[in-house]
Amino acid sequence: MGSFWPRSGKDEQDATNPATPVEVVEAQDGEVSEQSFPLWEKTATSLGIEIPGSEPVEAQLQTERRYLKLFTLWFSMNFNLIAISTGMTGTLSFGLGLRDCALIIIFFGLFTAFFTPYLSQFGHKLGLRQMIHARYSFGLYGSAIPILLNMATLTGYGIVGSILGGQALSAIKPDELSVTVGIVIIALVALGVTFCGSRWIHIFDLYSWLPSLVATLGALGCSGKHLHLQAEAPPATASTVLSFGALVGGFFLPWAAIASDFSTYFDRRSKSAAVFIPTYLGLVLGAIPMQILGAAIGGAVPNIPAWEAGFERNSVGGVMGAMLEPVGGFGKFLLVLMALSVLANVIGTIYALSLNFQSLMFLARLRLPRVVYTVVITAIIIPIAIKVAAEFLDSLNNFLGLISYWPACFISVVVLEHVVFRKGKMEDGYDVSAWNVAGRLPSGIAALAASVLSFGLVIPGMYQLWFVGPIAEKTGDIGFEMAFAVTLPLYVLFRTIEIKIQGRV
Repeated sequence: MGSFWPRSGKDEQDATNPATPVEVVEAQDGEVSEQSFPLWEKTATSLGIEIPGSEPVEAQLQTERRYLKLFTLWFSMNFNLIAISTGMTGTLSFGLGLRDCALIIIFFGLFTAFFTPYLSQFGHKLGLRQMIHARYSFGLYGSAIPILLNMATLTGYGIVGSILGGQALSAIKPDELSVTVGIVIIALVALGVTFCGSRWIHIFDLYSWLPSLVATLGALGCSGKHLHLQAEAPPATASTVLSFGALVGGFFLPWAAIASDFSTYFDRRSKSAAVFIPTYLGLVLGAIPMQILGAAIGGAVPNIPAWEAGFERNSVGGVMGAMLEPVGGFGKFLLVLMALSVLANVIGTIYALSLNFQSLMFLARLRLPRVVYTVVITAIIIPIAIKVAAEFLDSLNNFLGLISYWPACFISVVVLEHVVFRKGKMEDGYDVSAWNVAGRLPSGIAALAASVLSFGLVIPGMYQLWFVGPIAEKTGDIGFEMAFAVTLPLYVLFRTIEIKIQGRV
């Protein structure tokens, strides 16, 4: 297979810039060709806009060694209103007390956050985006299933972030600025940064957490004295613990499906710990404290009339507006910062979505650049977010509760493939040149069969507003735990048979 990157003259000089254009690669042996776009590439490249999409990043381009960027990226993507709203569901929707919520968030958060930094290593060690790496277990065509599921999940996150940001902006002047206008503002600002690609996203996230921190501290300084006014809650049952735990898992597990998308430009010679540690710390330190804060706010809402009125008017954004109202104009400024805190999350999800579009075989043949998909994605997110905003908290419960199931299957498959069948080896375990060749990748039948069959126990273990399985009636939601437990042995069995039939890994 030909090289994707020029090798001589000025191009060697540009090796550290991910915006360097790609060459035309002829299609052969089941490969999907890549094409450059010479009419606009020079201008885009000069502005630092990333041109390459889902194709592997070659070693000479993996020069980044500032690992703090990984910490700030994952910290910024999770230190925001989305995490606060997730925590609020524990006290407002599940009726749990603050102590129980905090313990569930810490336990389930620390466990389910582990997989994102673990899968990040395939970015800097192999230069593979996460859904391209999935081809080494799901196959070239079978990988379309997790890609489509991941796209639905990421779109949901983009919608949730846009709604929360829009609600917070609307809370500044509810009579003059509607939630709809706020959603459009958040989505368009996110589009501008996402358009430029990974390099600018990392730069944005180096600083985007700071306004969120200032706004959060401001809200605590203004109204933190009321957080002790927690509504009375009954003792936690096993059912509510597991069901809220599934919601927390639904917050953390899906990040694993885009983990390596943000680590592909980091030095291939780096130790795995150099990528794992900042990624894990950024994820848990960003999300867990904000989720616990959200649980505390949600527990106090019924006992504070102004907060309850704000919640009924503008959901989570309305509560934050009520908390900041005592300081007048400065509070409105802090509310703007709080609204903008969701941008890091929306930007990251739209970027990963654009790569997922390019990873789909039928779309890859269109040879459209990543930046085109960022516009398409934004055009999809805005109208859906406007429609869903009216029933936000119920929509959030349904969304987070559902999306933990398929990532559990996905994680089981790709981790087992690496640890068991490729012996935990990186360069020697994967033929990166085969990334786009169906005949040199697994068929994907084993991965898909194990994942689909696991739902024979996942569905009875589901506990959703619209469906409660017979097992979940007694245990609470154990869907993602079932997905992990059942997929593991099935994949080992089916993949062993697949390897014997194909005669290769």
